[in-house]
Amino acid sequence: MRDTSAPPPILEVRGLDKSFGGIHVTRRVSLALAPGERRVILGPNGAGKTTLFNLLVGELRPGAGEIVFLGQPITRLSVPARARLGIARSYQKNNLFEELTIRENLALAAAASLGDTRSFFRDCFRNPELRAIVDEVAEQVFLTEILDTEVRNASYGNRRQLEVGIALAARPKLLLMDEPTSGVGPGMIEGFNRMMQALPRSLSMVIIEHDMDLAFDVADRITVMNQGEVVFEGAPAETRDNATVREIYLGDWQGHA
Repeated sequence: MRDTSAPPPILEVRGLDKSFGGIHVTRRVSLALAPGERRVILGPNGAGKTTLFNLLVGELRPGAGEIVFLGQPITRLSVPARARLGIARSYQKNNLFEELTIRENLALAAAASLGDTRSFFRDCFRNPELRAIVDEVAEQVFLTEILDTEVRNASYGNRRQLEVGIALAARPKLLLMDEPTSGVGPGMIEGFNRMMQALPRSLSMVIIEHDMDLAFDVADRITVMNQGEVVFEGAPAETRDNATVREIYLGDWQGHA
């Protein structure tokens, strides 16, 4: 029986199927994300994690199933329409304007969210709302001290932080992060941990992460996928002790949930 005292989920995924050429990449994937929850998606390569993200943001359409965001079915909405509702995503691969500064990259993302890109290169910094967004986001992703550094001169770790900042500049209600620590060293992973812990709890997040220590540190709940299916969901402590999860990461798991 559903707890009627709990707030409704901000995101519901119901039975998502996606196949390419007869090969199922996601199979009957369902999950519900509470407002403010940090959900980590774990699974080996090929588990369907990034495909799930592509379905959530609208880059792919499912063969079956439904996505509901803030109580509204969004399965057939476009990527821009979902972004306007409050869904933002950071990617595994950097996609930045190399010749612009970190400040200008953040400002362009903020201007797009405000519908003010036409005047960006002329006078966007005269907009106090935009300047406030840039300053706030830079602080959230620990980039305040290097805002005027051109992206081409920034470290790889700083670029990864900027990717998250660009997503935050859209003022999302739901942030999807696809392996935010991919390619960074242990010191940067610790910094990302602090950054994510410091983000406001009003922001709901779904995070694909390969670093297990970080995943268990930031997650409220963990969903484990394998061969396109959800095979386990639970709190971090339950996940550590689950035999199926251990078998997946030892490479012994066979069959379907």
